[in-house]
This record gives sequence, C-alpha cells and structure tokens, in this order.
Amino acid sequence: MHSATRTALVIGITGSFGREAAGALLRHGWQVRALHRDPSAAASSSKLPNSVQWLKGDAMHSSDVVEAARGTELIVHAANPPNYRNWRGLALPMLDNTIAAARSSNARILMPATIYNFGASAPTVVTENSPQIPTSRKGQVRVEMELRLQKASLDGVRSIVVRAGDFFGPGAGNSWLTRGMIMSRDRARSVYYPGPRDVGHAWAYLPDLAETMARLIDCGRPMSAYEVFHFRGHWFEHGVEMAEGACRALSISKHRIKPFPWWAVKLGSPFVNAFREMLEMRYLWQISLQLDNSKLRALIGAEAHTPLEEALAATLEGSPRAIGHGSSAAA
Repeated sequence: MHSATRTALVIGITGSFGREAAGALLRHGWQVRALHRDPSAAASSSKLPNSVQWLKGDAMHSSDVVEAARGTELIVHAANPPNYRNWRGLALPMLDNTIAAARSSNARILMPATIYNFGASAPTVVTENSPQIPTSRKGQVRVEMELRLQKASLDGVRSIVVRAGDFFGPGAGNSWLTRGMIMSRDRARSVYYPGPRDVGHAWAYLPDLAETMARLIDCGRPMSAYEVFHFRGHWFEHGVEMAEGACRALSISKHRIKPFPWWAVKLGSPFVNAFREMLEMRYLWQISLQLDNSKLRALIGAEAHTPLEEALAATLEGSPRAIGHGSSAAA
C-alpha cells in the first residue's frame, strides 16, 4: 500500500500531457506540485484540482527547479518549447535543470517521449532498443535528451522514458487530429488525411498514456536506473482508419476524407514556423512505424485503453471551437 504523502513535481503542468499526468497521479494518491512563472493565473485557468500546490519559478532556472523538487519522489518532465521555437536552445537546458533537481532530491524522472528519434529508415516495428537514426532536427534533440538521461543514470539519477505516437485528447492543442485533420468541429464537412491511406500510423490518447505511466510508477517492480518503454496506444495498420473514426464522430460520410493540403503548407513554410516543422516531420505519415509494447505489458499488464469512439468524442468536445492549421503533432 503506497503512502498518501508521496509527492511529485510536474514541470509543464499547463501543457496537454502535463495536465493529464497531474490528474493521473492525483488519482493514484500522489500529492502534486506545479512550477509556473505565474502560478496564480495558471491555477485559475488550468481546471486542475485545488489540491495541486503551485510554486512560482521558471523551468529554465536550475535553482527554481531544484527548490521546487525538494522533498519529492518523482519529477514529471513534460516541458516543451512553445510552438517548437528554439527547440535545442530551450528543451535541452530545461531537461538539464530537471536532472539537477532529481539528483539533489533523489527523485525519479518520468518523461513522455516521441517517435521522432526514429527516422525514415526505421523498421516497421520498433522496440526500445531499435537503432535511432533521426532524420529531423527535433529527432536529433530527442535522441540527445534520452542520452542525457542515460548518462545521468550512471551517476545515480533514475529515470523512465515512455515513447508514444501522435498525441490526441481533450485540450491537446498541438494535435494533428484537431489542428490538421479537422478544420472546424462545429461545421466540419471534411476530414483531411495527411498520408497514404494504407500506411500504418500510431496515436496516443493522452489520458490513456498518463494513466499507463502512473501505473508504471506504482507497479513496485524492480527497475534499472534508466528505463525506456513503448506505449502502443491506438495503432492502425491502415492509417486512414483514424480519419474514418473522426468522420463517425462528426456524423459525416467517410467519403468526405480528403488529402491533406501539403502544397499549402509548403507555400506558407517560409513565413510560418509551424508549417516548416510540419514539413520536417512529414515522413512519419509516409512510413509505417509501430511501437512494440511487449516490455511494458510484461511489467504492468495491459495498457490503459479507451475505445476510439469514446476517445474521439472527448477530444472533439475538449478542443477549441475553431480549429485551423496549427503546429505539428506530439511534443
């Protein structure tokens, strides 16, 4: 039986995954702290329970993170640069500060990760140990982030990395689903699919991912100082099945599925940073990349898994009313 006094610090709690992680940890009996530059404003707009303890600080300032993590057992690193700007210049220093805080507090780091590490030459099914040969700048940074955690583990800093496919869910502002495939929830007449219909694609419903990661932390099984797991989520052998599910959720015919207008993204890319990022990650729609979750299932059993129809309904209900082209998918 776990003690109710276990405390976790969530870095990036106002982001889509950070909110879900905080909620999952609270359900599992954790006390949750949040670090934010403006905690009063964040607390009033976050829709998180009042039990969350908000602390003033900046994830870019090591001393702030170290102080916020004092006395914690877990640090959830869910911080990402806004709108993918200056990824290397922000993402890596923020992770270094989390590592320093974990070292100081003897806390374990829990970090959601992506499939950006795997480039266009990746095998169809990837395991935790598959070669990482990124073909994008964000992929290179993601590889470096994992390497820094692995290196820190040699010095006693414990961490768990969970890789997942494209994020979607209530409030997932950067989701391909609600920023690229569906243009308007209220008056949608079409769903735009970004890749070949018969190429597989992996999706991660954020509430399921957060719940699975909370179960992983609570499982009580022995782990190495550095562990990587794969979350399978919603995998479609024919990627267009996600678009078909969106059509059902929107009560429109699947014949209204149209090719995504990559030509418009390309034209706008010199002027819009988000479009450049989308083009860089386009290869993930052109190859099948399935995450093997055998290691995860061996440790905790089945993943948390919400049926697609229910997950899509919750996602559309929690998305902005006006949906337009935005930034790329999972952070």
